[in-house]
Amino acid sequence: MMKTVQHWIDGASTTGSSTRTAPVFDPATGQQQAEVVLAESSDVDAAVAAARKGFEKWRQVSLTRRARVMFNFRNLVMDHADELARIVASEHGKTFGDAKGEVVRGMEISEFVCGLPQLLKGEFSDQVSTEVDSYSFRQPLGICAGITPFNFPVMVPMWMHPVAIACGNSFILKPSERVPSASNFLAELYAEAGLPEGVFNVVHGDKTAVDTILDHPDIAAVSFVGSTPVAQYVYERGTGKGKRVQALGGAKNHCLVLPDANLEFAANHITAAAYGSAGQRCMAISVAVVVGSVGDDLVERLKQKALAVKMGPSSERDSEMGPVITAASRDRIVDYIDRGAAAGATLVVDGRGAGKDGGFFVGPTLFDNVSTDMDVYRDEIFGPVLAVVRVATAQEGIDLINRNPYGNGTCVFTNSGSAARKFQRDINAGMVGINVPVPVPMAFYSFGGWKASLFGDKHIHGPEGIKFYTRGKVVTARWPELDMPEEHAGHMHFPVAV
Repeated sequence: MMKTVQHWIDGASTTGSSTRTAPVFDPATGQQQAEVVLAESSDVDAAVAAARKGFEKWRQVSLTRRARVMFNFRNLVMDHADELARIVASEHGKTFGDAKGEVVRGMEISEFVCGLPQLLKGEFSDQVSTEVDSYSFRQPLGICAGITPFNFPVMVPMWMHPVAIACGNSFILKPSERVPSASNFLAELYAEAGLPEGVFNVVHGDKTAVDTILDHPDIAAVSFVGSTPVAQYVYERGTGKGKRVQALGGAKNHCLVLPDANLEFAANHITAAAYGSAGQRCMAISVAVVVGSVGDDLVERLKQKALAVKMGPSSERDSEMGPVITAASRDRIVDYIDRGAAAGATLVVDGRGAGKDGGFFVGPTLFDNVSTDMDVYRDEIFGPVLAVVRVATAQEGIDLINRNPYGNGTCVFTNSGSAARKFQRDINAGMVGINVPVPVPMAFYSFGGWKASLFGDKHIHGPEGIKFYTRGKVVTARWPELDMPEEHAGHMHFPVAV
């Protein structure tokens, strides 16, 4: 019988009132391997009810006990890392090594929040006025929700729920229906770690579930990662309902290659950043901006490395790049390659026709002599397509990158400290790498872009994540004695320091 992936609500698997399902494919073979139930609004309501009950209990748990639960959870994720990676590889199509790396990076967020007592320390000011003290602390928001994409079934949700839960909130996760199973597995690990029922819930679904989450009056905050048009929709609809929203959108990440760069080093890392996970990363390098006369040399190196990439399913240990997520994604990427060639870009490596065993494969593709008016430059393709744009000077390259509407991540390849410093100061992007093409920050920093890559004022996880999932409270306190002098008694005016 076909496996059915259910919701996880109030500590148990359930189909709820769902009558609709969606297929879950193995992208390496093109065959359906499971189905996932799609939530109706009543299923989201049930998750909210469970989360409300869970929050009232969880918010009273001490910081130390919360940290211990998160430590237990972290250990369980580590113990089951290989199993989680196999689940991700099966439903997403990425290689096992790539999937394992995703699990480890997600686990690092749970490691970060194990230091919760330190992270949530408040401030205290003694004697701000005569016999008056003032202090501040942060409290959880209540019920939070996350809406996450297919490309990182473990890591991106773990940018959200460990932080929110450690801060004392309950959480409802709506993962991509294309990769549902890892979220349910993590729900079971939370239960084993000692998290009370209802604190973490998983609701699978489509736009019906998303809109119900955005409209629900009892959900206080929503975190989202996905394309820019949907990020803007989520932000506007959620904030319109009075919610706190962080919505991370799309990207068109550029790297700038200066003439003094180590070209072999740059070519190796650009290849990995462009074609790893079949280019289905929001931090993938999709444009290489090459300065001056080194363009021919770099393109030749990129060509040879693209041709050498070993494609195959995750079950083949030597696979370096797997398929894309769906047949529709494959066809969309192939169409972009068609359009790039028709627009006059030089197709150096053609990834079309790379089908393997019926899977959703597109091979590494390299374009040279791309101009900024071409679709392959302007649009987020989200596939293994790298465009090379040539410029005369470093400043021309910086200006070109800054004109792009996206500002997620960018990097520079150079051996010049002064050039690198100018780049990091002048570039308009939220995450910058210096000889690091995928500058995803560690858990103790925050992840987020600029411009059309982020809607909202807070980046995700790290210190800004703690602030997003909590709100501040300031207390001004006096403990009067019975014989307090008359001059310290209440007055009919605004209080002043005395």
